[in-house]
Amino acid sequence: MDMAAFDFATEAALFFVRWKGPKFRQKAVEYKRFVRAAEAIRFAIEDLPPNLLGGCSLEVDQDRYVGVAIRWLYDSVEYPLPRREKLSK
Repeated sequence: MDMAAFDFATEAALFFVRWKGPKFRQKAVEYKRFVRAAEAIRFAIEDLPPNLLGGCSLEVDQDRYVGVAIRWLYDSVEYPLPRREKLSK
């Protein structure tokens, strides 16, 4: 993936699946719009349960980033926002 081409300041949409209902038999696709892609990436990594990342899709312009690609963007040195401190166990 070419990081020089990725603009963290561009508007973005994030789609993810949440399981609902008894025994997780029902699922619903959720959608959130963000002013900046960096905020969408932070939400996907820091606010959603980790097991939902594989089903996340980030759309920026006409490009789509899924699952581990979102993690890769968050972990890149170009990521512009402060990262939440990792909790030690």
